[in-house]
Amino acid sequence: MAAPGPGEYFSVGSHVSCLTCLGQRLQGEVVAFDYQSKMLTLKCDPSSRKPNLHDVILINLAYVSEVDIINDRTETPPLASLNVSKLANRARSEKEDKLSQAYAISAGVSVEGQHLFQTIHKTIKDCKWQEKNIMVMDDVVISPPYQADNCKGKEGSALSHVRKIVIISVAFCEELKEL
Repeated sequence: MAAPGPGEYFSVGSHVSCLTCLGQRLQGEVVAFDYQSKMLTLKCDPSSRKPNLHDVILINLAYVSEVDIINDRTETPPLASLNVSKLANRARSEKEDKLSQAYAISAGVSVEGQHLFQTIHKTIKDCKWQEKNIMVMDDVVISPPYQADNCKGKEGSALSHVRKIVIISVAFCEELKEL
C-alpha cells in the first residue's frame, strides 16, 4: 500500500514501515502524525530488548523514500477521559503555590527562607506564609533566620518533625554555599 496522498493521514494505532533516505528500515505503531510538518511518531520494539519498554522514534517524512502501511487502523482509538474536577483542583493548587512564592519574594524573605518553605511544602502541604514567618499545620512557626532554634510551637511530634526538616534544609543550603 502506498503512502497517504494529500489530505490523507496516518491513523493512530496503524502499523507502518518506512525506508529512510539513508536506507534504514523503521517499523512500528503510529503514535502521532502531524500532516503540516510531515512528522510521524512511531512506537517500535525496544532496542534494549527489555520487556514492557518501547523505543519512540520521530520521523521527518521529508527524509523518507518509501512508506508502507502494514496494518491500517480505521477506527479511532478511545481517548482517555479527563477528570475535570481533578484538573481544576490541580490548577488551583499550582496557582496558590505560585502566589505563595510571589508573596515570599515581595515580602523580602531570604533565599534560605524561600528554600526552606519549598522543602517543607513538598511533604507537608499545610504550610503557608505569615508575613516573613513560615506557619506549618497551624502548630509550628518558623521565624527568620529560619534555623532549628527559630521553630516555635507546642512540644510534640509536629515540632520535632519540622525541626528535623529545618536542620536538613539548613545543612543542604550550607553545602551549596561551599560549592
